Amino acid sequence: MLDLFRLVQLQEIAMKFSVVGCISILLGFLTTAVPAAMSQEANAVSTLKVHITYSGSGTADEKHKIYVVLWDTPAFVSGGAMPVEILPLASKDGMVTFSDVKKSPAYVSAAFDPKGDWDAKSGPPPDGSSLGLYSKTPGKPEPIDIQPGKTASIEFSFDDSVKMQSGRPTR
Repeated sequence: MLDLFRLVQLQEIAMKFSVVGCISILLGFLTTAVPAAMSQEANAVSTLKVHITYSGSGTADEKHKIYVVLWDTPAFVSGGAMPVEILPLASKDGMVTFSDVKKSPAYVSAAFDPKGDWDAKSGPPPDGSSLGLYSKTPGKPEPIDIQPGKTASIEFSFDDSVKMQSGRPTR
Protein backbone atom coordinates (compact mmCIF):
# COMPACT_ATOMS: atom_id res chain seq x y z
CA MET A 1 0.00 0.00 0.00
CA LEU A 2 2.85 2.31 0.83
CA ASP A 3 4.46 1.60 -2.50
CA LEU A 4 1.21 2.35 -4.27
CA PHE A 5 0.92 5.64 -2.35
CA ARG A 6 4.49 6.57 -3.32
CA LEU A 7 3.85 5.64 -6.92
CA VAL A 8 0.84 8.00 -7.02
CA GLN A 9 2.92 10.78 -5.43
CA LEU A 10 5.71 10.27 -7.94
CA GLN A 11 3.21 10.40 -10.80
CA GLU A 12 1.75 13.66 -9.44
CA ILE A 13 5.24 15.18 -9.15
CA ALA A 14 6.14 14.03 -12.65
CA MET A 15 2.93 15.56 -14.03
CA LYS A 16 3.66 18.86 -12.28
CA PHE A 17 7.17 18.91 -13.70
CA SER A 18 5.95 18.06 -17.17
CA VAL A 19 3.34 20.84 -17.03
CA VAL A 20 5.93 23.30 -15.72
CA GLY A 21 8.41 22.05 -18.30
CA CYS A 22 5.89 22.48 -21.12
CA ILE A 23 5.04 25.98 -19.94
CA SER A 24 8.74 26.83 -19.69
CA ILE A 25 9.39 25.52 -23.19
CA LEU A 26 6.38 27.42 -24.53
CA LEU A 27 7.47 30.66 -22.83
CA GLY A 28 11.01 30.17 -24.08
CA PHE A 29 9.71 29.70 -27.61
CA LEU A 30 7.50 32.78 -27.41
CA THR A 31 10.25 34.99 -26.04
CA THR A 32 12.62 34.03 -28.86
CA ALA A 33 10.32 33.38 -31.82
CA VAL A 34 8.03 36.41 -31.58
CA PRO A 35 10.81 39.03 -31.39
CA ALA A 36 12.67 37.19 -34.16
CA ALA A 37 9.59 37.32 -36.38
CA MET A 38 9.06 40.99 -35.54
CA SER A 39 12.74 41.68 -36.23
CA GLN A 40 12.54 39.92 -39.60
CA GLU A 41 9.54 42.04 -40.56
CA ALA A 42 11.24 45.25 -39.45
CA ASN A 43 14.37 44.31 -41.42
CA ALA A 44 12.46 43.25 -44.54
CA VAL A 45 13.41 45.37 -47.51
CA SER A 46 10.72 47.12 -49.48
CA THR A 47 10.34 48.10 -53.11
CA LEU A 48 9.45 51.50 -54.51
CA LYS A 49 8.30 51.89 -58.10
CA VAL A 50 8.55 55.43 -59.45
CA HIS A 51 6.83 56.46 -62.66
CA ILE A 52 8.38 59.67 -64.01
CA THR A 53 7.07 61.98 -66.70
CA TYR A 54 9.38 64.77 -67.87
CA SER A 55 7.50 67.31 -70.00
CA GLY A 56 10.37 69.75 -70.47
CA SER A 57 11.99 70.77 -73.73
CA GLY A 58 14.98 68.40 -73.49
CA THR A 59 15.29 64.99 -75.11
CA ALA A 60 15.89 62.14 -72.69
CA ASP A 61 17.90 59.27 -74.19
CA GLU A 62 20.97 57.13 -73.41
CA LYS A 63 23.25 60.20 -73.45
CA HIS A 64 20.82 62.64 -71.76
CA LYS A 65 19.39 60.70 -68.84
CA ILE A 66 16.97 61.56 -66.11
CA TYR A 67 18.39 60.49 -62.77
CA VAL A 68 15.83 59.45 -60.17
CA VAL A 69 17.12 59.75 -56.62
CA LEU A 70 15.97 57.91 -53.47
CA TRP A 71 16.49 59.71 -50.14
CA ASP A 72 15.85 58.60 -46.55
CA THR A 73 15.40 62.10 -45.13
CA PRO A 74 13.77 65.32 -46.35
CA ALA A 75 16.94 67.20 -45.34
CA PHE A 76 18.30 66.67 -48.86
CA VAL A 77 16.49 69.81 -50.06
CA SER A 78 18.86 71.89 -47.93
CA GLY A 79 21.92 69.83 -48.83
CA GLY A 80 21.89 67.92 -45.55
CA ALA A 81 21.84 64.35 -46.88
CA MET A 82 23.44 61.88 -49.24
CA PRO A 83 21.35 59.88 -51.72
CA VAL A 84 20.48 56.32 -50.78
CA GLU A 85 20.38 55.25 -54.44
CA ILE A 86 20.33 56.85 -57.89
CA LEU A 87 18.77 55.17 -60.93
CA PRO A 88 18.95 56.36 -64.56
CA LEU A 89 16.00 56.68 -66.92
CA ALA A 90 16.66 57.09 -70.65
CA SER A 91 13.20 58.32 -71.68
CA LYS A 92 10.87 61.21 -70.86
CA ASP A 93 8.21 58.82 -69.59
CA GLY A 94 9.14 55.66 -67.74
CA MET A 95 9.58 53.76 -64.52
CA VAL A 96 12.46 52.94 -62.23
CA THR A 97 12.34 50.45 -59.38
CA PHE A 98 14.22 50.83 -56.12
CA SER A 99 14.27 47.24 -54.86
CA ASP A 100 16.26 47.64 -51.64
CA VAL A 101 14.40 50.33 -49.68
CA LYS A 102 15.28 49.89 -46.02
CA LYS A 103 13.78 52.99 -44.42
CA SER A 104 10.31 54.49 -44.44
CA PRO A 105 9.30 57.13 -45.13
CA ALA A 106 11.32 57.55 -48.32
CA TYR A 107 11.64 60.63 -50.55
CA VAL A 108 12.25 60.98 -54.29
CA SER A 109 13.66 63.64 -56.58
CA ALA A 110 14.79 63.71 -60.20
CA ALA A 111 17.24 65.65 -62.32
CA PHE A 112 17.65 65.92 -66.09
CA ASP A 113 20.99 67.05 -67.49
CA PRO A 114 20.33 68.49 -70.97
CA LYS A 115 24.05 68.52 -71.86
CA GLY A 116 24.61 64.85 -71.04
CA ASP A 117 27.82 65.59 -69.11
CA TRP A 118 26.71 64.58 -65.62
CA ASP A 119 27.08 61.04 -64.26
CA ALA A 120 24.97 61.65 -61.10
CA LYS A 121 27.93 60.51 -58.96
CA SER A 122 30.24 63.49 -59.23
CA GLY A 123 28.23 65.91 -57.12
CA PRO A 124 25.01 67.86 -57.54
CA PRO A 125 23.39 68.36 -60.95
CA PRO A 126 25.16 70.91 -63.14
CA ASP A 127 23.74 74.34 -63.91
CA GLY A 128 20.92 74.17 -66.43
CA SER A 129 19.63 70.80 -65.18
CA SER A 130 15.87 70.52 -64.76
CA LEU A 131 14.83 69.37 -61.29
CA GLY A 132 11.80 67.47 -60.07
CA LEU A 133 10.56 66.67 -56.60
CA TYR A 134 7.84 64.27 -55.49
CA SER A 135 5.70 66.62 -53.41
CA LYS A 136 2.21 67.90 -52.80
CA THR A 137 3.46 71.27 -51.57
CA PRO A 138 5.99 72.92 -53.91
CA GLY A 139 9.52 72.73 -52.52
CA LYS A 140 8.57 70.37 -49.70
CA PRO A 141 9.38 66.65 -50.19
CA GLU A 142 6.39 64.39 -49.72
CA PRO A 143 7.07 61.35 -47.50
CA ILE A 144 6.39 57.97 -49.11
CA ASP A 145 5.33 55.39 -46.56
CA ILE A 146 6.34 51.86 -47.45
CA GLN A 147 5.44 48.88 -45.29
CA PRO A 148 8.27 46.41 -44.58
CA GLY A 149 8.53 43.80 -47.31
CA LYS A 150 5.87 45.52 -49.46
CA THR A 151 5.88 47.47 -52.73
CA ALA A 152 4.75 51.07 -53.07
CA SER A 153 4.23 52.96 -56.33
CA ILE A 154 4.23 56.67 -57.02
CA GLU A 155 3.92 58.87 -60.08
CA PHE A 156 5.26 62.33 -60.55
CA SER A 157 5.88 64.79 -63.33
CA PHE A 158 8.34 67.60 -63.72
CA ASP A 159 9.32 70.11 -66.38
CA ASP A 160 11.83 72.92 -66.89
CA SER A 161 10.28 75.30 -64.35
CA VAL A 162 12.91 74.52 -61.67
CA LYS A 163 16.53 74.49 -62.79
CA MET A 164 19.89 74.26 -61.15
CA GLN A 165 21.61 77.68 -61.24
CA SER A 166 24.87 78.50 -59.44
CA GLY A 167 24.59 75.27 -57.48
CA ARG A 168 21.04 76.02 -56.24
CA PRO A 169 17.54 75.22 -57.46
CA THR A 170 15.83 78.28 -58.94
CA ARG A 171 12.47 78.97 -60.53
